[in-house]
Amino acid sequence: MNGPALKRTLFLAVAAGCLCFLASPLQAAKKSITIGHPACLSGKYAKAGEQAVGGIKACITWVNEVYGGVNLGGEKLPLEYKYYDCESNKEAVTSLTGRLITVDKVDVVFAPYSSGLTLRGAPIAESKRMLYMDHGGANNKIFQQGFKYVVQTIGPASSYHQGTLDMIKAVAPEATKAALAYEDSEFARMVMEGAEAYAEKLGFEIVFKRTYPKGVTDMTPLLSALKTKEADFILGGGHYEDGQLFIRQMADLGLDVKAVSLIASATLPAFYDALTHMAEGVMGPSHWEYGVTYSEQGAQAAGTTWIGPSQDEFVELFKEAVGSDMIPDYHAAEAGAQVLAYVLGVEKAQSLDQAAVRNALGQLEFMSFYGGWDIDETGLQIGHTMVDIQWQDGQRVIVWPEKAQTGQVVYPMPTFEEKASGTVARN
Repeated sequence: MNGPALKRTLFLAVAAGCLCFLASPLQAAKKSITIGHPACLSGKYAKAGEQAVGGIKACITWVNEVYGGVNLGGEKLPLEYKYYDCESNKEAVTSLTGRLITVDKVDVVFAPYSSGLTLRGAPIAESKRMLYMDHGGANNKIFQQGFKYVVQTIGPASSYHQGTLDMIKAVAPEATKAALAYEDSEFARMVMEGAEAYAEKLGFEIVFKRTYPKGVTDMTPLLSALKTKEADFILGGGHYEDGQLFIRQMADLGLDVKAVSLIASATLPAFYDALTHMAEGVMGPSHWEYGVTYSEQGAQAAGTTWIGPSQDEFVELFKEAVGSDMIPDYHAAEAGAQVLAYVLGVEKAQSLDQAAVRNALGQLEFMSFYGGWDIDETGLQIGHTMVDIQWQDGQRVIVWPEKAQTGQVVYPMPTFEEKASGTVARN
């Protein structure tokens, strides 16, 4: 059976036996729909958790006040939000997920931030046959466990550099040689495996492939070996510190390539603050960036459904939700977009039955301010494209995909010698 057929038939046996596509008298009597969330409001993921809660609140406000509520059985039901602080703690995720389902009787559980915490709560939701929506866990492993009720909004690790490769193929068809240099961590290795497979699919030759240890303090041996391969471009990275070291030591060695894209570092403002001119032309993938141009008109042009606030509306609603002028980042956007996906799932199913909504989510394809949505039969997100940013004259410019870009990519990037003499990446 092919993928689309599997998506259409997912949970069919369960759904057929419980009339789950029809609103029951119990559902008809409901006055609201409740989202439950073991949120990371303290601990190591507090910053991402604050953003996620703000994004969820922003989109709930939009659904209730602008959209008019969730259309279920001919009535418009408002969304409510029940969340607890899991303190970025695995044990707390386990207990709070259970409490939200059994005590608070929520209608859906939104997973906490991070792959590890998401994976910790998944078996609890699965055992209760509760829809469990993942906005912050990118690890593909989550969707290799056989879970039936887990659905992903964030893009998977294996796709992080696919858009970058598409971009290089489009703007520089003469580029043929790729180098891969990633941190030796589970997440970064997964990104590398996805990049390698996709690069080979597009016809690129992998001339260098190596990992470096976590906490690395000297990348000179690796970069010196890479320099001999004369690659057209480099894909790599792992975290902020090693990404900064990567570029600084490339500059020291005079290792010039036409493009370099690093995960989890190059998109941060602190990256340019630390490297200044050395960061010019460097790129990085992100799930979402303020400035993307996804729009209702773009969805119409693409022949897909649009839902939700515009980017500017989302930003204003987010600021109201957090009570400050803080600009939302991708943690807020992906969590907010998950609210919109759930609303469309309920409306398509015309039910709050868990299997029915899960089945409906598997059939959805739509666009929001966050980008596209489409999941495969395992619940893995395959419709959301990462956006690529490039540092141009000290500014982050969204250069890919074309439907979200705010400027054209500078390819090839300036050499380190040119950058040291004042040349910036500019079209």
